[in-house]
Amino acid sequence: MSNLQTIPFKDKQGEEKTLKDFQAKATLVVNVASKCGLTPQYTGLQALYEKYHAQGLEIMGFPANEFLAQEPGSNEEIQSFCSLNYGVGFPIHQKIVVKGEGQHPLYKALTEGQPEAIKNENGQFETLLSSKGLITGEPHEIHWNFEKFLLNAEGQIVARFFPDITAKDERVISQIEALLAA
Repeated sequence: MSNLQTIPFKDKQGEEKTLKDFQAKATLVVNVASKCGLTPQYTGLQALYEKYHAQGLEIMGFPANEFLAQEPGSNEEIQSFCSLNYGVGFPIHQKIVVKGEGQHPLYKALTEGQPEAIKNENGQFETLLSSKGLITGEPHEIHWNFEKFLLNAEGQIVARFFPDITAKDERVISQIEALLAA
């Protein structure tokens, strides 16, 4: 068992959980925000969850407010927003810090375990963030909302995807399908 699977976090009810509690063949861990230009990615994440959850995919949403304060709500407000606006059925856990001071141990382990993200070749989103001075910190740190980590059944990091790579991207889907078929 990977030590990623043993790091505690709080679910939406405030109960302590670990990734191991979810018994998934593949887990997609995503830092989410409700007031971001990428927030519509909830639609694709939910579609992915509906298509593959019964086969062993789990999606874990971790609200975070580190990027231009784009997740200001309380845990209850976040749950309501996700449900009412996007019909989210996958777990959205309690808000955590994914970058900087107070970084949650799960995100420390994820970013150190997979320091580089797969990026789109054109790099337009990264260029936009950089041009506005919004990519800060160390290269291995989370760059923005909706960065995704794909883990296998043992909790090992298989891939990390830059925020503008959506759940509909063939690179995400093909790796999930490979894990589910294993």
